[in-house]
Amino acid sequence: MATAPKEAENAIGLEEIHTESEESPKEQKTFTVEEAVETIGFGRFHIMLFLIMGSTGVAEAMEIMLIAVVSPLIRCEWQLQDWQVALVTTMVFFGYMVFSIVLGLLADRYGRWKILLLSFLWAAYFSLLTSFAPSYIWFVFLRAMVGGGVSGHAQGLIIKTEFLPTKYRGYMLPLSQVFWLAGSLLIIGLASVVNPTIGWRWLIRVASIPGILLILAFKFIPESARYNVSMGNVGAALATLQRIARMNRAAMPEGVLREPAKEKGGRFKDLMHPKYLRTTLQIWIIWLGIAFAYYGVILASAELLERDVACGSAAPPVQDSGDDSEERHSPCHCHLFGPAAYQTMIISTAGEIALNPLNILGINLLGRRLSLCITMGCTALFFLLLNICTSSAGMTGFLFMLRALVSANFNTIYIYTAEVYPTTMRALGMGTSGSLCRVGAMVAPFISQVLMSASFIGALCLFSSVCVVCAISAVTLPIETKGRALQVHI
Repeated sequence: MATAPKEAENAIGLEEIHTESEESPKEQKTFTVEEAVETIGFGRFHIMLFLIMGSTGVAEAMEIMLIAVVSPLIRCEWQLQDWQVALVTTMVFFGYMVFSIVLGLLADRYGRWKILLLSFLWAAYFSLLTSFAPSYIWFVFLRAMVGGGVSGHAQGLIIKTEFLPTKYRGYMLPLSQVFWLAGSLLIIGLASVVNPTIGWRWLIRVASIPGILLILAFKFIPESARYNVSMGNVGAALATLQRIARMNRAAMPEGVLREPAKEKGGRFKDLMHPKYLRTTLQIWIIWLGIAFAYYGVILASAELLERDVACGSAAPPVQDSGDDSEERHSPCHCHLFGPAAYQTMIISTAGEIALNPLNILGINLLGRRLSLCITMGCTALFFLLLNICTSSAGMTGFLFMLRALVSANFNTIYIYTAEVYPTTMRALGMGTSGSLCRVGAMVAPFISQVLMSASFIGALCLFSSVCVVCAISAVTLPIETKGRALQVHI
């Protein structure tokens, strides 16, 4: 008789165990990639990420700024007119515009890391080919291909953004400008030594070396965990997060990584979704205007230095190749840069980091929208100040401040665009924005190198007006991303 109650007791115990095993999966803790990134925090992995992905800015700056220091030499070698020199820069950005959309689509579908690697290989290959260009037409075509490759470098910023904890994004991303500055200063320094000695072709070959070396470092950076989980590849995302936790000597969140509903990435119609339509249109306007102003400043600086224009009158060329030379009187303005011109370019370029501390404070205290509005408004003012009759030192000072302001504008809009879009369309959002950005960059050479020759004040007023429009668009953006978690889906 005693066995019956014992059997009943065992049955009840088994039933309780069975019930607990059924309920435990429902009660099991889960976490998202966002929660894991915030829990792991900032550490050694992020420093490595910052150095490697930030260095993509060095390679990009060298390839883009190359045109400014090579223009006087190709103008002389092929006896080019103003519009032909401007066309070189325009075609570089045309290649950038076309490929930035294509690579943005591919990055949202096949991964940020793969497209970043492809873009570096592409840019290095065509950059080396450019150094062997036999004619002006070949030079223009090959530089357009380089622009297409450089457009994929934006994936480095996206990877950084998707791995950084929220509170660090507003500080670390603007610091990436240091790498762009380093690349700009490096190419100017190299040009001052290489151009007068072994020529511009060797300058292009030397300038391609950092990009080639950087390819070797990409193996240390994993694919974005946010991208992997958005595509349903939870295992790879979890492995990446565990690796980061080990490097940072931090603990992972408790539970299992939550797998979201699978959703197609990289669809253009998502940018036109009612939730993001107004944001997308205003971002496009801002990107276009910022690029127009940024490359307008760079190319206007080169023109001012090449012709040494002050107070509307032409002064002697920066470097004479002989009193009786045909080049001095050439309608193609064959005036090469001298040491003083390179020194001025270095000083004005150094301005790109001058406002970085204030820019970081503004982004984090005032928010992305108001900070961008203020810097765009100041950019408009300093464009007009360029028309003031001043000394060479005064002109250098104005250019210094302009480079500082346009750099701050780029910092802010890069951060805002990377933060405002969800993971499934972030690369496409950056790609299309970068594409519109290059439209502004394509127009800038004809204003800085052609219209400025005909009407100095007219060109400055046009640059200033565009900056005012961008300032209004910035302050009226519908979404503020300060302190906002990165979204995964629409």
